Amino acid sequence: MRIFFTGGSGKAGQHVAAFLADQGHQVTNADLVPLGHPDVADLRVDLTDAGQTYSAMAGLARMSELDLDEQPTYDAVVHFAAVPRILLQPDATTYAVNVLSTYNVLEAATRLGIDKVVFASSETTYGVCFAQGERRPDYVPVDEVHPTVPEDAYAMSKVAGEATARGFQARTGADVYGLRINNVIEPHEYAEKFPAFLADPALRRRNFFAYIDTRDLGQIVQRCLEVDGLGYEVFNVAAADLSVAATTDELRADFYDGVELRREMAPDETFYSIDKARELLGYAPQHSWREAL
Repeated sequence: MRIFFTGGSGKAGQHVAAFLADQGHQVTNADLVPLGHPDVADLRVDLTDAGQTYSAMAGLARMSELDLDEQPTYDAVVHFAAVPRILLQPDATTYAVNVLSTYNVLEAATRLGIDKVVFASSETTYGVCFAQGERRPDYVPVDEVHPTVPEDAYAMSKVAGEATARGFQARTGADVYGLRINNVIEPHEYAEKFPAFLADPALRRRNFFAYIDTRDLGQIVQRCLEVDGLGYEVFNVAAADLSVAATTDELRADFYDGVELRREMAPDETFYSIDKARELLGYAPQHSWREAL
Protein backbone atom coordinates (compact mmCIF):
# COMPACT_ATOMS: atom_id res chain seq x y z
CA MET A 1 0.00 0.00 0.00
CA ARG A 2 1.00 3.62 -0.50
CA ILE A 3 0.55 5.14 2.98
CA PHE A 4 0.46 8.78 4.08
CA PHE A 5 1.77 8.58 7.65
CA THR A 6 1.62 11.66 9.87
CA GLY A 7 3.91 12.02 12.86
CA GLY A 8 6.34 9.37 11.73
CA SER A 9 9.20 11.05 13.57
CA GLY A 10 7.57 10.79 17.01
CA LYS A 11 8.27 8.19 19.67
CA ALA A 12 5.56 5.82 18.50
CA GLY A 13 5.42 6.91 14.88
CA GLN A 14 9.06 6.27 14.09
CA HIS A 15 8.70 2.61 14.98
CA VAL A 16 5.37 2.11 13.23
CA ALA A 17 6.44 3.92 10.05
CA ALA A 18 9.60 1.81 9.86
CA PHE A 19 7.62 -1.36 10.59
CA LEU A 20 5.18 -0.64 7.76
CA ALA A 21 8.06 0.06 5.37
CA ASP A 22 9.59 -3.28 6.38
CA GLN A 23 6.29 -4.94 5.45
CA GLY A 24 6.73 -3.62 1.91
CA HIS A 25 4.46 -0.58 2.07
CA GLN A 26 5.46 2.74 0.49
CA VAL A 27 5.40 5.11 3.45
CA THR A 28 5.47 8.91 3.34
CA ASN A 29 6.23 10.57 6.66
CA ALA A 30 4.42 13.91 6.95
CA ASP A 31 6.02 15.65 9.90
CA LEU A 32 7.73 18.88 10.93
CA VAL A 33 11.04 17.03 11.35
CA PRO A 34 12.41 14.24 9.13
CA LEU A 35 12.62 10.61 10.22
CA GLY A 36 15.64 9.88 8.07
CA HIS A 37 14.76 6.24 7.47
CA PRO A 38 16.11 4.98 4.12
CA ASP A 39 12.80 3.34 3.16
CA VAL A 40 10.49 6.16 4.30
CA ALA A 41 9.97 9.36 2.30
CA ASP A 42 10.09 12.49 4.45
CA LEU A 43 7.85 15.45 3.66
CA ARG A 44 7.80 18.54 5.88
CA VAL A 45 4.14 19.40 6.47
CA ASP A 46 2.39 21.66 8.96
CA LEU A 47 -0.81 19.70 9.43
CA THR A 48 -2.56 22.63 11.09
CA ASP A 49 -2.49 24.27 7.65
CA ALA A 50 -5.31 22.82 5.57
CA GLY A 51 -3.67 23.80 2.30
CA GLN A 52 -0.38 22.14 3.15
CA THR A 53 -2.16 19.00 4.34
CA TYR A 54 -4.28 18.67 1.21
CA SER A 55 -1.39 19.48 -1.14
CA ALA A 56 0.92 16.96 0.52
CA MET A 57 -1.67 14.20 0.46
CA ALA A 58 -2.55 14.88 -3.18
CA GLY A 59 1.05 15.12 -4.38
CA LEU A 60 4.14 13.08 -5.07
CA ALA A 61 6.26 11.63 -2.30
CA ARG A 62 9.55 10.68 -3.97
CA MET A 63 11.46 11.49 -7.15
CA SER A 64 11.05 7.96 -8.50
CA GLU A 65 7.31 8.57 -8.86
CA LEU A 66 8.05 10.94 -11.73
CA ASP A 67 8.77 7.88 -13.87
CA LEU A 68 5.23 6.51 -13.46
CA ASP A 69 2.74 7.00 -16.28
CA GLU A 70 0.19 8.43 -13.84
CA GLN A 71 0.55 10.20 -10.52
CA PRO A 72 -0.07 7.67 -7.75
CA THR A 73 -2.66 8.15 -5.04
CA TYR A 74 -2.58 7.04 -1.43
CA ASP A 75 -4.32 3.85 -0.37
CA ALA A 76 -4.44 4.70 3.33
CA VAL A 77 -3.71 7.40 5.89
CA VAL A 78 -2.23 6.69 9.31
CA HIS A 79 -2.50 9.77 11.53
CA PHE A 80 -0.17 9.76 14.55
CA ALA A 81 0.90 13.41 14.55
CA ALA A 82 0.03 15.36 17.70
CA VAL A 83 1.38 17.28 20.63
CA PRO A 84 1.87 13.99 22.51
CA ARG A 85 0.87 14.96 26.04
CA ILE A 86 0.16 17.81 28.41
CA LEU A 87 2.91 20.05 29.83
CA LEU A 88 4.86 20.35 26.60
CA GLN A 89 3.00 23.40 25.29
CA PRO A 90 0.27 25.57 26.79
CA ASP A 91 -2.99 23.66 27.12
CA ALA A 92 -4.81 25.82 24.57
CA THR A 93 -2.06 25.17 22.03
CA THR A 94 -2.10 21.43 22.66
CA TYR A 95 -5.84 21.29 22.15
CA ALA A 96 -5.85 23.53 19.07
CA VAL A 97 -2.98 21.76 17.30
CA ASN A 98 -4.37 18.29 17.88
CA VAL A 99 -7.97 19.04 16.98
CA LEU A 100 -7.22 21.13 13.90
CA SER A 101 -4.59 18.77 12.50
CA THR A 102 -6.93 15.81 12.90
CA TYR A 103 -9.73 17.68 11.15
CA ASN A 104 -7.44 18.67 8.27
CA VAL A 105 -6.09 15.15 7.81
CA LEU A 106 -9.55 13.57 7.82
CA GLU A 107 -11.00 16.17 5.49
CA ALA A 108 -8.17 15.85 2.99
CA ALA A 109 -8.24 12.05 3.10
CA THR A 110 -11.97 11.77 2.55
CA ARG A 111 -12.09 14.53 -0.10
CA LEU A 112 -9.37 12.67 -2.00
CA GLY A 113 -11.32 9.41 -1.84
CA ILE A 114 -8.97 7.55 0.50
CA ASP A 115 -11.17 4.93 2.10
CA LYS A 116 -8.93 3.73 4.96
CA VAL A 117 -7.85 6.01 7.80
CA VAL A 118 -6.23 4.81 11.01
CA PHE A 119 -5.75 7.45 13.69
CA ALA A 120 -4.11 7.56 17.09
CA SER A 121 -6.40 8.24 20.00
CA SER A 122 -5.34 7.58 23.57
CA GLU A 123 -5.85 5.82 26.87
CA THR A 124 -6.21 9.30 28.35
CA THR A 125 -9.71 9.61 26.91
CA TYR A 126 -11.04 7.60 29.87
CA GLY A 127 -10.14 10.49 32.18
CA VAL A 128 -7.75 8.68 34.52
CA CYS A 129 -4.25 9.28 33.16
CA PHE A 130 -3.93 13.06 33.44
CA ALA A 131 -6.61 13.73 36.04
CA GLN A 132 -5.93 16.20 38.85
CA GLY A 133 -5.71 13.98 41.90
CA GLU A 134 -6.79 10.36 41.84
CA ARG A 135 -9.38 9.01 39.41
CA ARG A 136 -10.39 5.39 39.17
CA PRO A 137 -12.20 3.65 36.33
CA ASP A 138 -15.89 2.90 36.73
CA TYR A 139 -15.14 -0.80 36.25
CA VAL A 140 -12.41 -3.21 35.18
CA PRO A 141 -11.29 -4.41 32.80
CA VAL A 142 -11.71 -1.06 31.01
CA ASP A 143 -13.24 -1.60 27.57
CA GLU A 144 -14.21 0.73 24.75
CA VAL A 145 -17.71 1.45 26.07
CA HIS A 146 -16.34 2.88 29.32
CA PRO A 147 -17.24 6.60 29.58
CA THR A 148 -14.73 9.06 28.15
CA VAL A 149 -14.85 12.15 30.35
CA PRO A 150 -11.37 13.66 30.46
CA GLU A 151 -10.43 16.84 32.29
CA ASP A 152 -7.12 17.71 30.57
CA ALA A 153 -6.45 19.43 27.25
CA TYR A 154 -4.65 16.52 25.62
CA ALA A 155 -7.35 13.95 26.35
CA MET A 156 -10.07 16.43 25.42
CA SER A 157 -8.38 16.87 22.06
CA LYS A 158 -8.38 13.12 21.54
CA VAL A 159 -12.09 12.81 22.37
CA ALA A 160 -12.77 15.66 19.94
CA GLY A 161 -10.68 13.82 17.35
CA GLU A 162 -12.77 10.70 17.78
CA ALA A 163 -15.98 12.68 17.29
CA THR A 164 -14.52 14.31 14.18
CA ALA A 165 -13.45 10.95 12.79
CA ARG A 166 -16.87 9.47 13.39
CA GLY A 167 -18.47 12.38 11.57
CA PHE A 168 -16.25 12.01 8.50
CA GLN A 169 -16.89 8.27 8.44
CA ALA A 170 -20.65 8.85 8.55
CA ARG A 171 -20.36 11.35 5.71
CA THR A 172 -18.24 9.16 3.43
CA GLY A 173 -18.62 5.51 4.45
CA ALA A 174 -14.85 5.09 4.61
CA ASP A 175 -13.22 2.76 7.12
CA VAL A 176 -11.97 4.97 9.96
CA TYR A 177 -10.39 3.15 12.89
CA GLY A 178 -9.20 4.87 16.08
CA LEU A 179 -6.55 3.36 18.34
CA ARG A 180 -6.76 4.25 22.03
CA ILE A 181 -3.08 3.63 22.56
CA ASN A 182 -1.77 2.92 26.05
CA ASN A 183 1.64 4.01 27.34
CA VAL A 184 4.11 3.37 24.51
CA ILE A 185 7.25 1.47 25.48
CA GLU A 186 10.31 1.01 23.29
CA PRO A 187 12.23 -2.27 23.78
CA HIS A 188 15.23 -0.55 25.39
CA GLU A 189 12.95 1.02 28.00
CA TYR A 190 12.25 -2.31 29.72
CA ALA A 191 15.67 -2.34 31.36
CA GLU A 192 15.58 1.42 31.99
CA LYS A 193 12.11 1.87 33.46
CA PHE A 194 10.52 -1.39 34.51
CA PRO A 195 12.64 -2.23 37.57
CA ALA A 196 11.09 0.82 39.23
CA PHE A 197 7.61 -0.26 38.14
CA LEU A 198 8.14 -3.71 39.61
CA ALA A 199 9.33 -2.21 42.87
CA ASP A 200 6.45 0.29 43.11
CA PRO A 201 3.27 -0.63 41.18
CA ALA A 202 1.72 2.72 42.15
CA LEU A 203 3.87 4.31 39.43
CA ARG A 204 1.58 2.63 36.89
CA ARG A 205 -1.77 3.58 38.41
CA ARG A 206 -2.49 6.33 35.88
CA ASN A 207 -1.93 3.91 32.98
CA PHE A 208 -4.27 1.20 34.30
CA PHE A 209 -1.05 -0.76 34.99
CA ALA A 210 -0.85 -1.33 31.23
CA TYR A 211 1.55 -0.55 28.36
CA ILE A 212 2.11 -1.28 24.67
CA ASP A 213 5.34 -2.42 23.01
CA THR A 214 6.15 -0.45 19.86
CA ARG A 215 6.46 -3.69 17.90
CA ASP A 216 2.93 -4.73 18.79
CA LEU A 217 1.72 -1.23 17.97
CA GLY A 218 3.09 -1.76 14.48
CA GLN A 219 1.25 -5.06 14.30
CA ILE A 220 -2.14 -3.59 15.16
CA VAL A 221 -1.75 -0.79 12.61
CA GLN A 222 -0.95 -3.45 10.01
CA ARG A 223 -4.07 -5.37 11.02
CA CYS A 224 -6.15 -2.19 10.67
CA LEU A 225 -4.84 -1.79 7.13
CA GLU A 226 -5.68 -5.39 6.29
CA VAL A 227 -9.17 -5.61 7.82
CA ASP A 228 -11.83 -3.83 5.77
CA GLY A 229 -15.51 -3.09 6.21
CA LEU A 230 -15.77 -2.16 9.89
CA GLY A 231 -16.82 1.45 9.28
CA TYR A 232 -16.02 3.52 12.36
CA GLU A 233 -14.48 1.71 15.32
CA VAL A 234 -12.19 2.50 18.23
CA PHE A 235 -9.88 -0.05 19.81
CA ASN A 236 -7.94 -0.20 23.04
CA VAL A 237 -4.30 -1.01 22.31
CA ALA A 238 -2.12 -2.62 24.97
CA ALA A 239 0.07 -5.59 25.72
CA ALA A 240 -1.67 -8.69 27.00
CA ASP A 241 -0.14 -8.50 30.46
CA LEU A 242 0.28 -6.02 33.29
CA SER A 243 3.29 -3.71 33.46
CA VAL A 244 4.00 -4.76 37.05
CA ALA A 245 4.73 -8.04 38.82
CA ALA A 246 1.73 -7.80 41.17
CA THR A 247 -1.34 -9.86 40.26
CA THR A 248 -4.72 -8.51 39.24
CA ASP A 249 -6.17 -9.54 42.61
CA GLU A 250 -3.38 -7.75 44.49
CA LEU A 251 -3.79 -4.60 42.42
CA ARG A 252 -7.55 -4.62 42.84
CA ALA A 253 -7.14 -4.86 46.61
CA ASP A 254 -4.61 -2.03 46.73
CA PHE A 255 -5.93 0.35 44.06
CA TYR A 256 -9.40 -0.67 42.86
CA ASP A 257 -11.20 -1.51 46.06
CA GLY A 258 -14.91 -1.01 45.41
CA VAL A 259 -14.45 -0.78 41.63
CA GLU A 260 -16.77 -3.14 39.79
CA LEU A 261 -15.19 -6.29 38.34
CA ARG A 262 -17.05 -7.02 35.09
CA ARG A 263 -15.62 -10.51 34.61
CA GLU A 264 -13.03 -12.83 36.06
CA MET A 265 -9.45 -11.99 35.11
CA ALA A 266 -6.25 -13.98 34.81
CA PRO A 267 -3.52 -13.17 37.37
CA ASP A 268 -1.36 -11.14 34.96
CA GLU A 269 -4.09 -9.97 32.52
CA THR A 270 -4.16 -6.31 31.55
CA PHE A 271 -6.88 -4.13 33.08
CA TYR A 272 -6.97 -2.30 29.71
CA SER A 273 -9.15 -4.70 27.74
CA ILE A 274 -7.95 -5.67 24.25
CA ASP A 275 -10.74 -8.18 23.63
CA LYS A 276 -12.34 -6.07 20.90
CA ALA A 277 -9.09 -5.71 18.94
CA ARG A 278 -8.50 -9.41 19.22
CA GLU A 279 -11.99 -10.24 17.99
CA LEU A 280 -12.40 -7.73 15.15
CA LEU A 281 -8.81 -7.25 14.01
CA GLY A 282 -7.12 -10.51 14.91
CA TYR A 283 -4.70 -8.55 17.08
CA ALA A 284 -2.33 -10.85 18.97
CA PRO A 285 0.32 -9.01 21.02
CA GLN A 286 3.63 -10.83 21.05
CA HIS A 287 5.91 -8.79 23.30
CA SER A 288 6.24 -8.37 27.07
CA TRP A 289 8.62 -6.88 29.59
CA ARG A 290 8.87 -10.41 30.96
CA GLU A 291 11.06 -11.36 28.01
CA ALA A 292 13.61 -8.68 28.90
CA LEU A 293 13.64 -8.83 32.72
